[in-house]
Amino acid sequence: MTQLPTLTDEAMLDQLQKAAFGYFLETVNPDNGLVADTSRENSPVSIAVVGFALSCYPIAVERGWMKRADAIKLSVAALRFFRDSDQSGAPDATGYKGFYYHFLDMKKGTRVWQSELSMIDTALLIAGALTAGQYFTADTAEETELRDLVDFLYRRVDWLWSQDGGGTIRQGWKPESGFLHYGWEGYSEAIVLYAMAMGSPTHPIKADCYTAWTATYQWENLYGHDYLYAGPLFVHQFSHAWVDLRGIRDPFMREKNSDYFENSRAAVYIQRRYTQLNPHEFVGYDENCWGLSACDGPTDDQADTVSPDHRLFGYAGRGVPYGPDDGTLSAPAVLASLPFAPELVMEAMRNMLMRYPQMMVDNRLASSFNPSVPVDGQPWISNGYYGLDQGIVVMMIENHRSGLIWQLMRSNPYIGDGLRQAGFEGGWLQPSAPEGAH
Repeated sequence: MTQLPTLTDEAMLDQLQKAAFGYFLETVNPDNGLVADTSRENSPVSIAVVGFALSCYPIAVERGWMKRADAIKLSVAALRFFRDSDQSGAPDATGYKGFYYHFLDMKKGTRVWQSELSMIDTALLIAGALTAGQYFTADTAEETELRDLVDFLYRRVDWLWSQDGGGTIRQGWKPESGFLHYGWEGYSEAIVLYAMAMGSPTHPIKADCYTAWTATYQWENLYGHDYLYAGPLFVHQFSHAWVDLRGIRDPFMREKNSDYFENSRAAVYIQRRYTQLNPHEFVGYDENCWGLSACDGPTDDQADTVSPDHRLFGYAGRGVPYGPDDGTLSAPAVLASLPFAPELVMEAMRNMLMRYPQMMVDNRLASSFNPSVPVDGQPWISNGYYGLDQGIVVMMIENHRSGLIWQLMRSNPYIGDGLRQAGFEGGWLQPSAPEGAH
């Protein structure tokens, strides 16, 4: 039985955060700085996970888990790789127009799985690069090179091309077939993408692109909460990992008299109420056991028994209240909600760890678990770890504890300019307001 639930909040968070960070040191290729998507054997690189790694190295330096020189070495290795990578857009290249294929070979860094040139995953990679550039500011050859690499990579991204002449940014492109036939519709994790795209000094998109995206938003009242709908928790977290959205509002949120941070807080309460009501009567669901998000999940061939009325989705973007929902919960998604509702998150984490200690090994949380699907008499537990889960945990715990990443990105002129171009006002964006005011 784990002792974590008996520790103080600070001690518990320190152990969970440090264990999550360990994922990056265990799965990085030190020769090129690339990081595996998962800890499973033969996992490819996820470019988004590299972005999380670049953001987490400064946290590790501040916490004393990593030497500054080692963090710089890994960061520069990754940034050099992307600078020098094949940008021809060929099927076996690394990227095109400053964007990169979603999944790459760990050694060669070339496209695998016929994956798409991913706009959002490139954005998360570049957000990580910008974070590194804001943190490593010493006047040394190594840190100067790091900042130059960051600036080069950001300036190379052709955000305008990614619109394909349409109203919003496309989600992806493939050399075999061109742009994917859909863009961003409905609220998603794309605020950080749009902020960087509008703040670009070389290939900016126009504000009407952001307006076109927000026009597809879905405002709802769920369980007494008025909020901007998105079912999975990760949507309410990813942009917040980098951008301090407390107290700043775009035109949509000004009209609703809310902001994206408060919206994420509402999303946590909605998740909690959904599992408390437990409309599908899944095992374990209650007010202290929630966390529907994009995560790994069981399939029919993994369960001891399969009910014809209980469909299993494998890896899926689970959400509330409209589903999909198969009884699978993500503890990392709960923990990453910490800045929004610490009073609910800490209570839920203690409860879940006491009831389902199998979901954690050496203080690191598995992607997900499902008490409704028994495997050898125990709740189904996801095998291995996902880099996205570990990265968002490290960053959101740190934003709750010190606000480090928020502080770094508030000082980035591109992010601030992009947010202003999108119509955000108030809070730290106002020149007269103290930094971090909300």
